[in-house]
Amino acid sequence: MKQFIYIAIILLNALTVVNAQELNCSVEVNATQVQSGTNVTVYDNLQKAIYQFMNNRKWTNDIFQNDERIECSILINITKQESQNQFTATLQIQSRRPVYNTSYYSPVISFKDDNFSFTYNEFERLEFNMNTFTSNLTSVLAFYAYLVIGYDYDTFSEKGGIEYFEKAQTIVNNAQSSSFPGWKSTESDDNRYWIVSILLNGAYDDYHTALYKYHRLGMDIMQQDIEKGRKEILESLKLLEKVHQRKYNNVILRIFFNAKVNELVEIFKKAPADEKKEAYQILTKINATNSNQYNKILK
Repeated sequence: MKQFIYIAIILLNALTVVNAQELNCSVEVNATQVQSGTNVTVYDNLQKAIYQFMNNRKWTNDIFQNDERIECSILINITKQESQNQFTATLQIQSRRPVYNTSYYSPVISFKDDNFSFTYNEFERLEFNMNTFTSNLTSVLAFYAYLVIGYDYDTFSEKGGIEYFEKAQTIVNNAQSSSFPGWKSTESDDNRYWIVSILLNGAYDDYHTALYKYHRLGMDIMQQDIEKGRKEILESLKLLEKVHQRKYNNVILRIFFNAKVNELVEIFKKAPADEKKEAYQILTKINATNSNQYNKILK
């Protein structure tokens, strides 16, 4: 009997590893702006519901071990409670990936979505259907889940995330008939519609190649050969310069540089003078917003 129980435990543990979900997502719901006079427990329950939705759902058909789950975080700032179950908020999404043979995690995504409103009934289970739009809350969460996964896969193989960007696009298409903001091309040039549309536009293939070169051929290699890895990262910046030429202040470039600015400074401030100068010139051209940060490269 003891032997049977022992075998059962081993099989259960093995099954848990095989069926590990893709995301290891921390979730915070901040409602300090609206808590006065409201039912504060609804925000705690919302946070728990989102955490379970992001982390317990199987998003791909691939097998993940627990230590392979994609590290990401969601911060939702509730700015207004319109009614008992209707909310207006902003959503900050971030992700990171491990650098080979180190304890360092390289940031991959950093993006703030200011067009987020949703309905949530306390204690309700969050449901999502890939084939139809049923809830703006779960549609937005699923969109960013696939965006995180797509970006992560892009960093490990060239254009490896396309399948998941296509899933994100399906969510966008399903939401076109909804009245919630953030889904339509006419609303702004940096919303969910444009993020995935640009990522799937063949004219921006250099962006996917840059993600791969930066992380797999650059960051992962730097731990063995600093000069070789850094040169690949510089080559990835040259590809991003081409992306920049296609549309000024492109939203996918902002997603990249919001995550990477500090890391890039640390990488190139230790480079030879010629690489410092070249990296500085490219970075201040295609990401002028962070020019003050890039000045540290030349010091």
